[in-house]
Amino acid sequence: MSRSALIRLAHTGMHPNRLGQLLEHHGTTARTLQAVVAGRVELPDRARRAAVVPAAQRLAEADAGGYRLVVRGDPDYPTQLAGVAYAPPVLFLRGSVPAAAAVAVVGTRRCTRYGRALAHSFGGAIAAAGWTMVSGLAYGVDGAAHLGAERGPAPQVAVLGSGIDRWYPADHAGLGDRIAASGAVISEYPPGTPPVGWRFPPRNRIIAGLAAVTVVVEAARTGGALITARYAVEQGREVFAVPGDIDRATSGGTNELIRDGAWPVFDAQDLIESLERVLGAPPHCAPRADEALIEALGPTGMPIAELCAVLDRRAEDVMAEVARLEAERIVDFDGSVVTVRSSR
Repeated sequence: MSRSALIRLAHTGMHPNRLGQLLEHHGTTARTLQAVVAGRVELPDRARRAAVVPAAQRLAEADAGGYRLVVRGDPDYPTQLAGVAYAPPVLFLRGSVPAAAAVAVVGTRRCTRYGRALAHSFGGAIAAAGWTMVSGLAYGVDGAAHLGAERGPAPQVAVLGSGIDRWYPADHAGLGDRIAASGAVISEYPPGTPPVGWRFPPRNRIIAGLAAVTVVVEAARTGGALITARYAVEQGREVFAVPGDIDRATSGGTNELIRDGAWPVFDAQDLIESLERVLGAPPHCAPRADEALIEALGPTGMPIAELCAVLDRRAEDVMAEVARLEAERIVDFDGSVVTVRSSR
Protein backbone atom coordinates (compact mmCIF):
# COMPACT_ATOMS: atom_id res chain seq x y z
CA MET A 1 0.00 0.00 0.00
CA SER A 2 1.14 3.52 -0.75
CA ARG A 3 2.33 5.18 2.45
CA SER A 4 1.75 8.70 1.15
CA ALA A 5 -1.75 7.85 -0.08
CA LEU A 6 -2.66 6.38 3.31
CA ILE A 7 -1.47 9.51 5.08
CA ARG A 8 -3.59 11.68 2.79
CA LEU A 9 -6.65 9.46 3.27
CA ALA A 10 -6.19 9.46 7.06
CA HIS A 11 -6.60 13.24 7.07
CA THR A 12 -10.10 13.05 5.61
CA GLY A 13 -11.37 12.05 9.06
CA MET A 14 -13.90 9.61 7.62
CA HIS A 15 -15.32 6.79 9.73
CA PRO A 16 -12.80 3.90 9.98
CA ASN A 17 -15.38 1.45 8.64
CA ARG A 18 -16.00 3.69 5.65
CA LEU A 19 -12.29 3.92 4.89
CA GLY A 20 -11.95 0.15 5.14
CA GLN A 21 -14.86 -0.37 2.75
CA LEU A 22 -13.40 2.05 0.22
CA LEU A 23 -9.97 0.41 0.35
CA GLU A 24 -11.56 -3.01 -0.19
CA HIS A 25 -13.76 -1.76 -3.02
CA HIS A 26 -11.03 0.06 -4.97
CA GLY A 27 -8.32 -2.49 -4.28
CA THR A 28 -5.40 -0.15 -3.65
CA THR A 29 -4.78 3.00 -1.62
CA ALA A 30 -3.76 4.89 -4.77
CA ARG A 31 -7.05 4.11 -6.51
CA THR A 32 -9.01 4.95 -3.37
CA LEU A 33 -7.26 8.31 -3.11
CA GLN A 34 -7.92 9.04 -6.80
CA ALA A 35 -11.62 8.30 -6.31
CA VAL A 36 -11.82 10.58 -3.28
CA VAL A 37 -9.97 13.48 -4.92
CA ALA A 38 -11.99 13.13 -8.13
CA GLY A 39 -15.28 13.33 -6.24
CA ARG A 40 -16.40 9.80 -7.04
CA VAL A 41 -16.82 9.11 -3.32
CA GLU A 42 -19.57 10.87 -1.39
CA LEU A 43 -17.72 12.90 1.24
CA PRO A 44 -17.94 16.42 2.68
CA ASP A 45 -15.99 19.01 0.72
CA ARG A 46 -13.58 19.56 3.63
CA ALA A 47 -12.67 15.85 3.60
CA ARG A 48 -11.97 15.96 -0.12
CA ARG A 49 -9.87 19.09 0.29
CA ALA A 50 -7.90 17.40 3.08
CA ALA A 51 -7.06 14.49 0.78
CA VAL A 52 -5.48 16.86 -1.76
CA VAL A 53 -2.77 18.08 0.65
CA PRO A 54 0.56 16.30 -0.07
CA ALA A 55 1.81 13.74 2.44
CA ALA A 56 5.10 15.62 2.80
CA GLN A 57 3.20 18.66 4.07
CA ARG A 58 1.29 16.50 6.55
CA LEU A 59 4.53 15.04 7.88
CA ALA A 60 5.93 18.55 8.32
CA GLU A 61 2.75 19.58 10.18
CA ALA A 62 3.12 16.58 12.47
CA ASP A 63 6.72 17.46 13.25
CA ALA A 64 5.74 21.05 14.04
CA GLY A 65 2.81 19.88 16.18
CA GLY A 66 4.84 17.49 18.30
CA TYR A 67 3.28 14.27 17.07
CA ARG A 68 4.13 11.58 14.53
CA LEU A 69 2.29 9.84 11.71
CA VAL A 70 2.83 6.08 11.96
CA VAL A 71 1.65 3.84 9.14
CA ARG A 72 0.84 0.17 9.65
CA GLY A 73 3.99 -1.66 8.68
CA ASP A 74 6.32 1.03 10.02
CA PRO A 75 8.83 -0.24 12.63
CA ASP A 76 7.29 1.96 15.34
CA TYR A 77 3.68 0.90 14.70
CA PRO A 78 2.57 -0.89 17.92
CA THR A 79 3.29 -4.58 17.51
CA GLN A 80 0.36 -5.54 19.77
CA LEU A 81 -2.01 -3.78 17.37
CA ALA A 82 -0.41 -4.59 14.02
CA GLY A 83 -1.75 -8.13 13.82
CA VAL A 84 -5.33 -7.25 14.76
CA ALA A 85 -8.09 -7.26 12.17
CA TYR A 86 -9.25 -3.73 11.36
CA ALA A 87 -6.19 -2.13 12.94
CA PRO A 88 -6.00 1.52 11.83
CA PRO A 89 -3.80 1.97 8.74
CA VAL A 90 -2.45 5.25 10.17
CA LEU A 91 -1.99 6.42 13.76
CA PHE A 92 -1.39 9.92 15.05
CA LEU A 93 1.00 9.40 17.94
CA ARG A 94 2.52 11.43 20.75
CA GLY A 95 5.31 9.60 22.59
CA SER A 96 6.08 5.92 22.07
CA VAL A 97 4.01 2.82 22.75
CA PRO A 98 5.91 0.53 25.15
CA ALA A 99 6.67 -2.99 23.97
CA ALA A 100 5.79 -4.48 27.38
CA ALA A 101 2.50 -6.32 27.85
CA ALA A 102 -0.44 -3.96 28.34
CA VAL A 103 -3.60 -4.16 30.43
CA ALA A 104 -6.67 -2.08 29.57
CA VAL A 105 -8.89 -0.72 32.33
CA VAL A 106 -12.24 0.54 31.07
CA GLY A 107 -15.71 1.35 32.32
CA THR A 108 -18.54 3.81 32.40
CA ARG A 109 -18.12 7.59 32.54
CA ARG A 110 -20.95 7.62 35.09
CA CYS A 111 -19.19 5.41 37.59
CA THR A 112 -20.02 5.18 41.27
CA ARG A 113 -17.60 6.01 44.06
CA TYR A 114 -17.03 2.26 44.36
CA GLY A 115 -16.07 2.00 40.68
CA ARG A 116 -13.85 5.07 40.76
CA ALA A 117 -11.91 3.78 43.77
CA LEU A 118 -11.45 0.35 42.20
CA ALA A 119 -10.27 1.84 38.90
CA HIS A 120 -7.77 4.04 40.72
CA SER A 121 -6.50 1.06 42.72
CA PHE A 122 -6.30 -1.16 39.63
CA GLY A 123 -4.38 1.44 37.64
CA GLY A 124 -1.87 1.87 40.46
CA ALA A 125 -1.39 -1.87 40.93
CA ILE A 126 -0.90 -2.51 37.19
CA ALA A 127 1.66 0.26 36.85
CA ALA A 128 3.44 -0.74 40.06
CA ALA A 129 3.80 -4.29 38.71
CA GLY A 130 5.33 -2.91 35.51
CA TRP A 131 2.62 -3.60 32.96
CA THR A 132 1.53 -0.79 30.65
CA MET A 133 -1.94 0.52 31.53
CA VAL A 134 -4.21 1.48 28.60
CA SER A 135 -7.46 3.42 28.74
CA GLY A 136 -9.42 6.17 27.01
CA LEU A 137 -8.72 9.28 29.14
CA ALA A 138 -12.48 9.87 29.56
CA TYR A 139 -14.29 10.89 32.72
CA GLY A 140 -15.18 8.19 35.22
CA VAL A 141 -13.38 4.84 35.21
CA ASP A 142 -10.86 5.79 32.50
CA GLY A 143 -9.65 8.93 34.23
CA ALA A 144 -9.49 7.25 37.64
CA ALA A 145 -7.41 4.39 36.22
CA HIS A 146 -5.00 6.81 34.53
CA LEU A 147 -4.60 8.83 37.73
CA GLY A 148 -4.00 5.65 39.72
CA ALA A 149 -1.39 4.46 37.23
CA GLU A 150 0.60 7.66 37.78
CA ARG A 151 1.53 6.21 41.16
CA GLY A 152 3.56 3.44 39.52
CA PRO A 153 6.76 3.51 37.45
CA ALA A 154 5.35 1.92 34.29
CA PRO A 155 4.25 4.09 31.34
CA GLN A 156 0.65 4.44 30.17
CA VAL A 157 -1.17 4.70 26.85
CA ALA A 158 -4.28 6.82 26.28
CA VAL A 159 -6.41 6.36 23.15
CA LEU A 160 -8.47 9.37 22.07
CA GLY A 161 -11.79 9.56 20.27
CA SER A 162 -10.84 12.99 18.93
CA GLY A 163 -7.93 14.56 17.10
CA ILE A 164 -4.47 14.22 18.62
CA ASP A 165 -4.60 17.93 19.48
CA ARG A 166 -8.09 17.88 21.03
CA TRP A 167 -8.13 16.70 24.64
CA TYR A 168 -11.47 15.29 25.68
CA PRO A 169 -12.45 16.07 28.28
CA ALA A 170 -10.51 19.33 28.36
CA ASP A 171 -10.00 18.88 32.11
CA HIS A 172 -7.69 15.95 31.34
CA ALA A 173 -5.25 17.93 29.19
CA GLY A 174 -2.59 17.96 31.91
CA LEU A 175 -3.06 14.25 32.52
CA GLY A 176 -2.74 13.58 28.80
CA ASP A 177 0.46 15.59 28.57
CA ARG A 178 1.97 13.59 31.44
CA ILE A 179 0.98 10.29 29.83
CA ALA A 180 2.56 11.33 26.52
CA ALA A 181 5.78 12.37 28.26
CA SER A 182 6.56 8.82 29.44
CA GLY A 183 4.21 6.67 27.37
CA ALA A 184 1.93 7.45 24.47
CA VAL A 185 -1.27 9.20 23.39
CA ILE A 186 -2.87 7.76 20.26
CA SER A 187 -5.61 8.77 17.84
CA GLU A 188 -6.61 7.58 14.40
CA TYR A 189 -8.27 10.93 13.70
CA PRO A 190 -6.47 13.96 12.24
CA PRO A 191 -5.74 17.13 14.25
CA GLY A 192 -8.74 19.34 14.79
CA THR A 193 -11.22 16.43 14.83
CA PRO A 194 -13.92 17.16 17.44
CA PRO A 195 -14.96 14.51 20.00
CA VAL A 196 -18.34 13.62 18.52
CA GLY A 197 -20.15 10.52 19.72
CA TRP A 198 -19.71 8.21 16.74
CA ARG A 199 -15.92 8.40 16.94
CA PHE A 200 -15.67 6.69 20.34
CA PRO A 201 -16.88 3.13 19.60
CA PRO A 202 -14.25 2.63 16.84
CA ARG A 203 -11.45 3.84 19.13
CA ASN A 204 -12.36 1.07 21.59
CA ARG A 205 -11.04 -1.55 19.16
CA ILE A 206 -7.62 0.17 19.47
CA ILE A 207 -7.74 -0.03 23.27
CA ALA A 208 -8.62 -3.75 23.10
CA GLY A 209 -6.02 -4.36 20.40
CA LEU A 210 -3.21 -2.82 22.43
CA ALA A 211 -3.99 -4.88 25.54
CA ALA A 212 -3.40 -8.53 26.31
CA VAL A 213 -6.12 -8.29 28.97
CA THR A 214 -9.09 -5.93 29.22
CA VAL A 215 -10.48 -5.23 32.70
CA VAL A 216 -14.04 -3.86 32.87
CA VAL A 217 -14.63 -2.17 36.23
CA GLU A 218 -18.17 -0.83 35.96
CA ALA A 219 -20.43 -0.86 32.92
CA ALA A 220 -24.09 -0.85 32.04
CA ARG A 221 -25.50 -3.41 29.63
CA THR A 222 -24.79 -1.06 26.74
CA GLY A 223 -21.94 1.38 26.20
CA GLY A 224 -18.32 1.75 25.23
CA ALA A 225 -16.83 -0.57 27.84
CA LEU A 226 -18.90 -3.50 26.58
CA ILE A 227 -17.83 -2.65 23.02
CA THR A 228 -14.19 -2.80 24.15
CA ALA A 229 -14.80 -6.16 25.81
CA ARG A 230 -16.42 -7.52 22.66
CA TYR A 231 -13.45 -6.42 20.56
CA ALA A 232 -11.10 -8.10 23.05
CA VAL A 233 -13.00 -11.38 22.79
CA GLU A 234 -13.02 -11.17 18.97
CA GLN A 235 -9.26 -10.65 19.03
CA GLY A 236 -8.70 -13.66 21.31
CA ARG A 237 -7.73 -11.55 24.33
CA GLU A 238 -8.72 -12.17 27.94
CA VAL A 239 -11.51 -10.17 29.61
CA PHE A 240 -11.74 -9.59 33.36
CA ALA A 241 -14.75 -7.98 35.05
CA VAL A 242 -15.65 -6.77 38.53
CA PRO A 243 -18.92 -8.16 39.91
CA GLY A 244 -21.41 -5.75 41.42
CA ASP A 245 -24.87 -5.45 42.92
CA ILE A 246 -27.45 -7.10 40.67
CA ASP A 247 -29.81 -4.11 41.00
CA ARG A 248 -27.18 -1.47 40.14
CA ALA A 249 -27.29 -0.23 36.54
CA THR A 250 -23.51 0.19 36.36
CA SER A 251 -23.01 -3.46 37.30
CA GLY A 252 -25.38 -4.92 34.71
CA GLY A 253 -22.73 -5.10 32.01
CA THR A 254 -19.95 -6.51 34.17
CA ASN A 255 -22.20 -9.13 35.74
CA GLU A 256 -23.29 -10.27 32.28
CA LEU A 257 -19.67 -10.46 31.14
CA ILE A 258 -18.90 -12.76 34.07
CA ARG A 259 -21.97 -14.87 33.29
CA ASP A 260 -20.70 -15.19 29.70
CA GLY A 261 -17.19 -16.28 30.71
CA ALA A 262 -15.20 -13.21 31.78
CA TRP A 263 -12.71 -13.74 34.60
CA PRO A 264 -14.08 -12.18 37.85
CA VAL A 265 -11.69 -10.00 39.87
CA PHE A 266 -12.41 -8.56 43.30
CA ASP A 267 -9.62 -6.19 44.31
CA ALA A 268 -6.13 -5.04 43.30
CA GLN A 269 -4.32 -8.04 44.75
CA ASP A 270 -6.71 -10.47 43.09
CA LEU A 271 -6.23 -8.58 39.81
CA ILE A 272 -2.44 -8.87 39.96
CA GLU A 273 -2.61 -12.57 40.84
CA SER A 274 -5.03 -13.17 37.96
CA LEU A 275 -2.85 -11.21 35.54
CA GLU A 276 0.15 -13.30 36.56
CA ARG A 277 -1.76 -16.46 35.61
CA VAL A 278 -2.38 -15.04 32.14
CA LEU A 279 0.73 -12.95 31.48
CA GLY A 280 3.33 -14.60 33.69
CA ALA A 281 5.56 -12.79 36.17
CA PRO A 282 5.15 -9.01 36.04
CA PRO A 283 8.00 -6.95 34.57
CA HIS A 284 8.76 -5.50 38.00
CA CYS A 285 8.83 -8.47 40.39
CA ALA A 286 7.70 -7.13 43.71
CA PRO A 287 10.46 -6.85 46.33
CA ARG A 288 9.92 -7.42 50.02
CA ALA A 289 7.83 -4.91 51.92
CA ASP A 290 9.63 -1.63 52.56
CA GLU A 291 10.08 -1.87 56.33
CA ALA A 292 11.47 1.67 56.55
CA LEU A 293 8.26 3.02 55.01
CA ILE A 294 6.09 0.85 57.25
CA GLU A 295 7.99 1.95 60.34
CA ALA A 296 7.72 5.62 59.36
CA LEU A 297 3.94 5.35 59.07
CA GLY A 298 3.56 4.13 62.65
CA PRO A 299 0.14 3.26 64.05
CA THR A 300 -1.67 6.41 62.84
CA GLY A 301 -0.41 6.78 59.29
CA MET A 302 0.97 9.88 57.58
CA PRO A 303 0.16 12.29 54.72
CA ILE A 304 2.05 11.36 51.57
CA ALA A 305 3.96 14.67 51.43
CA GLU A 306 5.15 14.26 55.01
CA LEU A 307 6.12 10.63 54.32
CA CYS A 308 8.31 11.73 51.39
CA ALA A 309 10.06 14.24 53.64
CA VAL A 310 10.62 11.75 56.46
CA LEU A 311 12.06 9.13 54.09
CA ASP A 312 13.95 11.76 52.07
CA ARG A 313 12.82 10.17 48.82
CA ARG A 314 11.37 11.47 45.59
CA ALA A 315 7.58 11.64 45.53
CA GLU A 316 7.29 9.38 42.47
CA ASP A 317 9.38 6.68 44.16
CA VAL A 318 7.32 6.78 47.35
CA MET A 319 4.06 6.75 45.36
CA ALA A 320 5.19 3.70 43.41
CA GLU A 321 6.04 1.85 46.62
CA VAL A 322 2.74 2.86 48.25
CA ALA A 323 0.85 1.59 45.17
CA ARG A 324 2.63 -1.76 45.40
CA LEU A 325 2.01 -2.10 49.14
CA GLU A 326 -1.63 -1.14 48.67
CA ALA A 327 -1.99 -3.86 46.00
CA GLU A 328 -0.55 -6.34 48.51
CA ARG A 329 -3.04 -5.15 51.16
CA ILE A 330 -0.25 -3.96 53.43
CA VAL A 331 -1.28 -0.28 53.45
CA ASP A 332 -4.32 1.83 52.60
CA PHE A 333 -4.11 5.11 50.70
CA ASP A 334 -7.08 7.48 50.40
CA GLY A 335 -5.38 9.95 48.08
CA SER A 336 -3.58 11.94 50.77
CA VAL A 337 -2.93 9.82 53.89
CA VAL A 338 -1.20 6.42 53.97
CA THR A 339 -2.02 4.03 56.81
CA VAL A 340 -0.88 0.50 57.69
CA ARG A 341 -3.69 -2.06 57.56
CA SER A 342 -4.63 -3.21 61.04
CA SER A 343 -4.67 -6.88 59.94
CA ARG A 344 -0.97 -6.83 59.06
